[in-house]
Amino acid sequence: MALANENYFNIQEIYYSNEIEKRVNAYKLLHPAADIIRLTTADVTHPLPKEAIKAIKKAADEMGVAGTFRGYSPAKGYDFLIEKIVKDYRTIGITIDKECVFINSGAKPDLGNIGHILGIDNITAVAEPVCPMYENSIIISGRGGYVTKDNKWSNIVYIPCDSTDDFAPNIPQERVDVVYLCNPNNPTGTVITKSKLKEWVDYAIRHQSIIVYDCAYQGFLSSPDVPKSIYEIKGAKRVAVEIHSYSKCAGFTGLRCGYSVFPAELQVYAKTGEKIALLDLWTKRNANYTNGVPYIIQRAAEALYSKKGQREVDETVSQILSNAALIKETLTSRGLKVWGGVDSPYVWLKVPGRQSSWKFFTHLLYESQVVGIPGNVFGTSGEGYMRLTGFATPDDTQAAVDRLQKVKL
Repeated sequence: MALANENYFNIQEIYYSNEIEKRVNAYKLLHPAADIIRLTTADVTHPLPKEAIKAIKKAADEMGVAGTFRGYSPAKGYDFLIEKIVKDYRTIGITIDKECVFINSGAKPDLGNIGHILGIDNITAVAEPVCPMYENSIIISGRGGYVTKDNKWSNIVYIPCDSTDDFAPNIPQERVDVVYLCNPNNPTGTVITKSKLKEWVDYAIRHQSIIVYDCAYQGFLSSPDVPKSIYEIKGAKRVAVEIHSYSKCAGFTGLRCGYSVFPAELQVYAKTGEKIALLDLWTKRNANYTNGVPYIIQRAAEALYSKKGQREVDETVSQILSNAALIKETLTSRGLKVWGGVDSPYVWLKVPGRQSSWKFFTHLLYESQVVGIPGNVFGTSGEGYMRLTGFATPDDTQAAVDRLQKVKL
């Protein structure tokens, strides 16, 4: 008799996007001619950079010739891309050994798969509100412990983030073994400054903890007091894994490519007390669970580092940030409390009055045909808030803010 992995039973059966679609479709049945504008998506709407398209076509032609055909990628990725990543780190004063860089199929898989090389008894901290995948991946891998009386997990420390500190996660009072940090944060769009991040690195060094640092939105950062990499903080290589993606800034959501960095200095412990390089464990895991990202996709990612490629990426990022800034400006002018929209594509707003997140969702849908994401889907600390995004087209964003200017609050 084959048995199921019962950890999956503990994940919500209906993901929040399903619930949103159900409510939007119910509205459309009553109003079939309605022009609904979605400011919900974390997907991109801008086309791929032209340099990436050129690289894809060239690589595809190579795959049709015996002399240049490529089969399996090296498990950790091709050197031509890894060397570009290492060079890019040098532009911000960071030296990374290329043996520590692993090409991945986007940030999400590695953010979940890192649980495969961490012990099930670790106490893990997650900020809240935050993307639900962190908690879900901990539960699926059997590291959640048991459900407590307040419907939380015994091996997860939830760090409530609120407006008093611009939603920055505070250092927990207790010791944790692993912590997930997302900078800039999804959904709040807020950032962790260098001084605040130094507190986290110092904490991790003191407690021999690991920071899983989600850099999926790094390309949107421009404020001087916000690090582009956690490795800008002294000692971070001893405690942090950094996970990147080309999805949001370069439109690679449909191509799937990013990279992770496992510094050689970062160590974990066996129950005997023996120190083990996390890099060695990840190398073993990578060799056994992946045949690498396709050659064509890695060539497309490589093209992003050319002068033309970087210029095209910058233009896309600029447009998305302009959209987010316009949404933020509009909501602020209506008297709402708003965060994000500066170093991030996300705008986080306080729901007016005493409405619940879902009630305000329904109000916006019926009064303006604009759709956002209720904040409570990102954790209990998100109740009373809503997330909007700058990923829509400029025309849709403008149309949405025109409606938001008029909607009754």
